[in-house]
Amino acid sequence: MDQLGLLMEGFAGALTPMNLLWVVVGCLLGTAVGVLPGLGSSMAVALLLPMTFALDPTAAFILFAGVYFGGLFGDSTMAILLNTPGQASAIASTFEGHKMANSGRAPQALATAAIGAFIGGMIASVLVVFLSPTLVAVSASFGPPEYFALALFAFVATSSVVADNIAKGLAALVIGVAITMVGIDGISGLERYTLGAPQLFDGISLVTVTVGILALGEVLFVASRIRGTREDLRIRAAGRPFLSAAEVKEAAPAWARGTLIGLPFGVVPAGGAEVPTFLAYEAERRLDRRRKHPVFGKGAIRGLAAPEAAGNATTGMAMGALLALGLPISATAAIMLAAFRQYGLQPGPLLFERSPELVWALLASFFLAMVVLLIINLPFAQLWSKLLLIPKPQLYGGITLFCGLGIYATSGAVFDLLMLLGVGVLGFLMRRYEYPLAPLMIGMVLGPLAESSLRDALLSSVGDPRVLVSSPITIVIYALLAVVVALAVRAAVRQRTREDL
Repeated sequence: MDQLGLLMEGFAGALTPMNLLWVVVGCLLGTAVGVLPGLGSSMAVALLLPMTFALDPTAAFILFAGVYFGGLFGDSTMAILLNTPGQASAIASTFEGHKMANSGRAPQALATAAIGAFIGGMIASVLVVFLSPTLVAVSASFGPPEYFALALFAFVATSSVVADNIAKGLAALVIGVAITMVGIDGISGLERYTLGAPQLFDGISLVTVTVGILALGEVLFVASRIRGTREDLRIRAAGRPFLSAAEVKEAAPAWARGTLIGLPFGVVPAGGAEVPTFLAYEAERRLDRRRKHPVFGKGAIRGLAAPEAAGNATTGMAMGALLALGLPISATAAIMLAAFRQYGLQPGPLLFERSPELVWALLASFFLAMVVLLIINLPFAQLWSKLLLIPKPQLYGGITLFCGLGIYATSGAVFDLLMLLGVGVLGFLMRRYEYPLAPLMIGMVLGPLAESSLRDALLSSVGDPRVLVSSPITIVIYALLAVVVALAVRAAVRQRTREDL
């Protein structure tokens, strides 16, 4: 098996002292930001993006991957202990996980979550290793029409699934695409939306937008709600950080089902791990109703095991889709795609051909990250929860400082700092009025790809729009898109009906 040989070479690269250090650092940072409500892995990667240009690409992406996976582990810790999910993907874990904590089983709940995330992530990593050649072969057959269809699928699916209000999701998407159109048009050489400002001729930096929307926008949003009081944190996480044989027997089927539910969503741009975690929880709840003695609502271990496995399975497969197809399925993945481009790399078949040492070292680091995260989360959950005692003014003041330093270090221009502030205000307003951020990030990252693919397709066909649906791949993508939109509309109608009753 060629994949096993390449993976072994990847382990040889990932296990060098420096790269192994970056695995550990990424896992620690990811867990830390996951524990702190409102931060999450997307903000951490955004802050690290301008600060990692001094690293070689392999080390940088190993660090980003550790942060990505670690964020999910940290999210579940606070969801279980304080009923406060760090990100939307951890909401499903609060339903039964917090009830387990309240009944004195917090250590077992944390162990269930950590092991579930480990299993889901490991299985996904194995599948990515063996399926990546297939995905690369599929992506090699993509031309401009296929890439445009794929980008359109990501646009519409993310906007309609992530947002509670489809109109707000589409509005956020339009903002993201519009930002990418500022600057000099690469084909015609004309200025677009620059208002005559020379500083905008090169466009608006993706790093500036990422840091402003995800980090500075969150700081402004939190600052507007600080009341000067400290929450009483009653954290009860002491006890045995492992499961009994009976508990493992109870959780094992849910771990397996959650993983199976989460895997397909890793290659579908439908908002990341949010949708599969809810589906996994709902599947276990329906199965519980058939039992002689239902336990959901009382701290059911299966109701926690399934969402955790589903979340990390989705994240693991998402990394495979990002590397082989260049398709980001969440805001964090979109930022990592932007990071690849900052290093002059384009995910897809060419990445596997031109930078195999980076790809396989990164894939090997997934396995190492799972082990490291299991080690630092099983016995030390109570220590991680102490991060919530950091006063918010000092915490968010430090984040603001890093935002400014990171942007100024990459450009050395005061104009970019002013742009950072403006984008930060935009991020604050989007949070204030409940506009989703993921469609904006997906729109900004994939906007140039969609535009260039559409232009190339129409130029090759002398303006004939039928070229956009001229291949079986594009027809399948548009058919799937129609299904996703139909399901989103159906869910919105049902929600509106419930509200009217």
